[in-house]
Amino acid sequence: PYISEARKCTITAELLANEKLDVAAICNNDGDRAAAVVACCSKGIHCIAEKPLAVNRSELDAVYSAVKKNRVQLGMLLPMRFDSPYLAMKRIVASGAIGEAIQIDAQKSYQLGTRPEWQKNAAKYGSTILWIGIHMIDLMTWVSGRRFTEVASYQSRVGFPELRDMQNVTASVFRLDNGGSATLRMDYLRPSSAKGHGDDRLRVAGSRGIVEFQEQTGVTLMTEKAGLTMVTDLPAQESVFVDFVKSVYAGAKPALSWAEIVQANEYTLAAHEASGQHRFVEIVFRS
Repeated sequence: PYISEARKCTITAELLANEKLDVAAICNNDGDRAAAVVACCSKGIHCIAEKPLAVNRSELDAVYSAVKKNRVQLGMLLPMRFDSPYLAMKRIVASGAIGEAIQIDAQKSYQLGTRPEWQKNAAKYGSTILWIGIHMIDLMTWVSGRRFTEVASYQSRVGFPELRDMQNVTASVFRLDNGGSATLRMDYLRPSSAKGHGDDRLRVAGSRGIVEFQEQTGVTLMTEKAGLTMVTDLPAQESVFVDFVKSVYAGAKPALSWAEIVQANEYTLAAHEASGQHRFVEIVFRS
């Protein structure tokens, strides 16, 4: 009943002019997101946004400036790092069980399904690296504790002409700050007959062992001393939205910090730019 009674606005400016908002959740298309975030920030409204924050450098810089100038808190919807398997992987790596992380491999394979029109338009969609890659790019660095220094990528649409601008296959390779490497492969080629929409995988190989997650096998840990073991003691599921609200209203330190949000956007934008420039792109932070 509350939703049916809600006043509806089709233009962000109209909403901000007529409503007094405590916080805003910005879940529009990728191409229009940065402008909506900047508009909310200019009104002093704390907001949590879909990802990415922007589809190009100028818009991302505008978001950074708006957050800093208006001293608001900006969260971003990166819920995967709050999932039990990845919380467990983070704990294992932080414990030193696999030693120094040297190689990271990740996958996202999704069913195509029926796609909205905005995802078929590059101006509104940005790219597949920007739209879904940011999830795994955030996990790769957060779980491993490593940073990326440069990246090269490919992304394209092969077949499926109805997708127009939407890429259905991507590959990226990153250099780690310790000289190691990381790879990320993504596609929209998962058959409709498969159980579940997506097949997400993450593997972190270190100097003393390997920790890995796949849905079929769960979290596994392999070390010289213990061999291969199933990790069944998983942390409780958490919530990216609850984390954000607690940081706004209770002054709690967010588990997803502003520095980490900036980092995820910088890495992902660099990977997206590399795919268009056909070269390695150095990752430089300009928050």
